[in-house]
Amino acid sequence: MDRRKFLRTSGLATGGLVIAHDLLAKPRGPVYGHNGMKYRMDAKWGALNPEKYPVNDCHEMRQDRKGRIILLTNETKNNVLIYSKSGKLLDNWGHEFPGAHGLTLHNEGGEDFLYITDTVRNQVFKTTIDGKILLTIDYPKETGVYAEKGKFVPTETTVLDNGDFYIADGYGSQYIMQYDAQGKLKNFFAGRGDKPENLDNAHGICVDTRRPDPTLLITDRTRNCFKRYSMEGKLMETIKLPGACVCRPVIKGDHLYAAVLRSPNLDAAGTGFVTILNKDNQVVSNIGGTEPVYKEGVLQPMGQAEKIFVHPHDVCVDDEENLYVAQWASGKVYPYKFNRV
Repeated sequence: MDRRKFLRTSGLATGGLVIAHDLLAKPRGPVYGHNGMKYRMDAKWGALNPEKYPVNDCHEMRQDRKGRIILLTNETKNNVLIYSKSGKLLDNWGHEFPGAHGLTLHNEGGEDFLYITDTVRNQVFKTTIDGKILLTIDYPKETGVYAEKGKFVPTETTVLDNGDFYIADGYGSQYIMQYDAQGKLKNFFAGRGDKPENLDNAHGICVDTRRPDPTLLITDRTRNCFKRYSMEGKLMETIKLPGACVCRPVIKGDHLYAAVLRSPNLDAAGTGFVTILNKDNQVVSNIGGTEPVYKEGVLQPMGQAEKIFVHPHDVCVDDEENLYVAQWASGKVYPYKFNRV
């Protein structure tokens, strides 16, 4: 074989190996999303043996400093499942949280801690990454606005660098409480009502760090919007998301991600999708949803376009900008992974 023929033959073989490796390495199938925020779905990513590692509602997910993906479920055989980014189960723990709902991860001095809200126990817990309870917050009787424990049904938390944390009472009386790092109440605001500053289904809360001065973004789910408040609780802005009953806001880089439980309202079962907003809080992509359209600067109603979700409840964004989506009341499915393309 002459040299030219050898090089041509070996080049074809090498190219074939590269193509084969590429096909094996990258998930294939439909691409979901819009405007450069596009993904391929891996519905088998988090699947486990349900007899050994069952889930009920897969409520929320976070990535820890080791790169692991932490899932919270209200299945008391294992409230927490910890995965690698490839979907391998690394650890599991937790039997004491029948209403496990909100999961926030906070790094203190290089160590990760979890904040878990329990809608059945009407409490909030701070734990170590392996489940040791360090702090318990009961219903905030000291506010004077709660007649009994059952009126406090916390759904989410967010934590500041100084250890202060906020609790959203999203299934209860709709107040937002601020505590110091030791669990002492410092402030509360909002509450149920019809005034602009009031909330209804204050399902999620986060600190928006995309601006020089941090603010709070809080879900007003039945009204299809997020509301921006000062850190002291003054309403500053309403971000309207017509057609989207959003869950908690998740900030990663310049983008805001949110699971949309149902559309256009909470009566419409099985109509969820995932929405992504840019730094100007304009919707740029909907995964499983209609393409975002603005007319004269006004976002038009959005809805489910593709039946890839039932009731998405949370989005986790990893360090490679891949997404993980946990679902509520969706046949006890494990989380899906969406690889960025």
